[in-house]
Amino acid sequence: MVRANGAVSLRELARVVQTSEVTVRRDVRALEAEGLLDRRHGGAVLPGGFTRESGFPQKSHLATAEKTAIADLAAGLVEEGEAIVVGAGTTTQELARRLARIPGLTVVTNSLLVAQALAHANRVEVVMTGGTLRGSNYALVGSGAEQSLQGLRVSRAFLSGSGLTAERGLSTSNMLSASVDRALVQAAAEVVVLADHTKLGTDTMFQTVPTDVITRLVTDEPPGHDDRAATELQALADQGVQIAVAGASGAPAGEPAPGRPPRRDMPLPGQRRTHAPGAGPQLRSAAAMGEPQGPGERARVADLRRR
Repeated sequence: MVRANGAVSLRELARVVQTSEVTVRRDVRALEAEGLLDRRHGGAVLPGGFTRESGFPQKSHLATAEKTAIADLAAGLVEEGEAIVVGAGTTTQELARRLARIPGLTVVTNSLLVAQALAHANRVEVVMTGGTLRGSNYALVGSGAEQSLQGLRVSRAFLSGSGLTAERGLSTSNMLSASVDRALVQAAAEVVVLADHTKLGTDTMFQTVPTDVITRLVTDEPPGHDDRAATELQALADQGVQIAVAGASGAPAGEPAPGRPPRRDMPLPGQRRTHAPGAGPQLRSAAAMGEPQGPGERARVADLRRR
């Protein structure tokens, strides 16, 4: 499956071979030891290290439920009449499909897929950058794209990437894509990163958004066994990044997945560096995203503080 698609998720592997993710993870470790693939959080890719980047067909099959939930939550940040920029990626494409329902938007993008998702939206104006088409992810890159963004100012930028760490921030495997993403960031008052848990703790060649420039991260809840992703989330929160966690199993925040109780967003860290010396980061609940607090929410706050 990795040879055919370039990448595959542990969840999809477990479904295909009808076994548990724990068993699949053990087998993936053995295959990595033989040099047949490289492990990634939540999946595996063909060997290639920092320089390899999966194309759109491969990325579109990874963490699909998580990307849908992230897009649902991120769309709630956008208000009628806003002007925003949306970068290239499969998660931002999912976001664009939801933005089509928000009237009065102006969306600036270098992504053909984002523009296509908004092409028939009645009251959404789409502005595309210039540039050279990069076929692997259907994005416009190069000096033409960067020059078309000069002098632009919008309220928010929504970006995705190949990896996210607290140390380096958002990164990607392609130099041209990274350069355009940096230009998109320069045009925005706030930067919102959309990244599923498989990208947390992953570092790639070219930095696009330093951690101190990221205003908010919208992600999904890491599996209980994924200590590295949970640790990375806490490190990002410690650096002042506001974190919103979408519902599990692809369910939008606040809506239960079939057979599961309702889940709420992870508490969001408060304003940057407002806590007293020696204290943990001040947390505020998902009420900031329009969700009420409850006993379950308070328990999650306590758990995050203990971490």
